[in-house]
Amino acid sequence: MQNNHNQQYVTFTLNQDLYGLAVTQAREILDHVTVTKVPHASEEMLGVINLRGQVVPVIDLHLKLRLPAKEEENKTNYVIVAEVDIDGEVHIVGIPVDEVREVLELANDMIEPAPRLGTHINTRFIKGMGKIDEQFMVLLDINRLFDEAEITEFQTVSDLDAETSGELLEA
Repeated sequence: MQNNHNQQYVTFTLNQDLYGLAVTQAREILDHVTVTKVPHASEEMLGVINLRGQVVPVIDLHLKLRLPAKEEENKTNYVIVAEVDIDGEVHIVGIPVDEVREVLELANDMIEPAPRLGTHINTRFIKGMGKIDEQFMVLLDINRLFDEAEITEFQTVSDLDAETSGELLEA
């Protein structure tokens, strides 16, 4: 018996390509956010944002997915605030996207398995390929996009001491 369970996805674009993130992993969407750069952060970490007093690391999906970089560095149109579950511990990250489209509900029969692209290309973070009319949407599994070491690094920046985070949050 096939499971026809429907799932909802927040859809967004990166470099004109369509992506989806499970609604259960998206906490909220922020509009016109300024990212504060953090010295000595990794290249993938664009900086941090102030989310109602909480310092949230912002990760560049363009770099993470090996896509051409977005032209504007400090400003982004939208940031999806996502919950990443690593070994039962939930971490909050900001993911800048070019455009947020809509929330779509996809039935299981509208989702193809992740493509097998050879042994040298990592696709473990692709949950599947959603079929929408004649277009495919890459469905991301945010929990598999980051490993524990990356989350620890991002969290270290978020756990800045009180003086530093106070300065960032006032900006």
